[in-house]
Amino acid sequence: MLHRRTVGDVMTEEVVTLRPDAPFHEVVSLMDANDIAAAPVVDDEGTPIGVVSASDVLRHETGMPDPQGQDGDDERAWGKARARTASALMSSPVFTARADWTIPRAARELRERRVKQLPVVDDHGLLIGIVSRSDLLSIFIRSDDEIRDEVEREVLGRILGLEKGTVEVEVREGAVTLRGDVPEPRLVPVVVGLCQGVDGVVAVDARFETVRVD
Repeated sequence: MLHRRTVGDVMTEEVVTLRPDAPFHEVVSLMDANDIAAAPVVDDEGTPIGVVSASDVLRHETGMPDPQGQDGDDERAWGKARARTASALMSSPVFTARADWTIPRAARELRERRVKQLPVVDDHGLLIGIVSRSDLLSIFIRSDDEIRDEVEREVLGRILGLEKGTVEVEVREGAVTLRGDVPEPRLVPVVVGLCQGVDGVVAVDARFETVRVD
């Protein structure tokens, strides 16, 4: 089987975190110095208990519950606008991911939760990383050389056991073209399907001739 990349493959492991009692100016300074749009708030054990985002900071800066400066009657949002510490500023409960999640599962979670990043936790609920939308997209922005190498090494070599040079692989902007001989006609859809499963592949054009081997 092909190795399907997981959250653990793309997440950021060195995470800038905040303590619940961190004052507002420290929160802003850390986020600005590290050029990040959000930071998890963790307790003494390292368990995420909330996330402070740029939107939360803007609520405080504008003194309004809405980042764009609109009035509102949400008391929790007004509390963030008056927050003095990370615990008062953060969004909670925090939604987390696991390192073994597939990329599609993490993407669905981001969309359903309407967040831009998820803290990643281990089996004990302790923070081990953070994954963002841009991290998930990175697997689809692979060079043509990387894609060709994986098709040749993993699909044609390791999985199908075809001799090197049996199939020529060309990749242009993620589109894979296959030329050569395969021993059985039934292998054609198998090769195509496996190539389509390679991260970063946008299309597969199979131009095979089949040569039956007795």
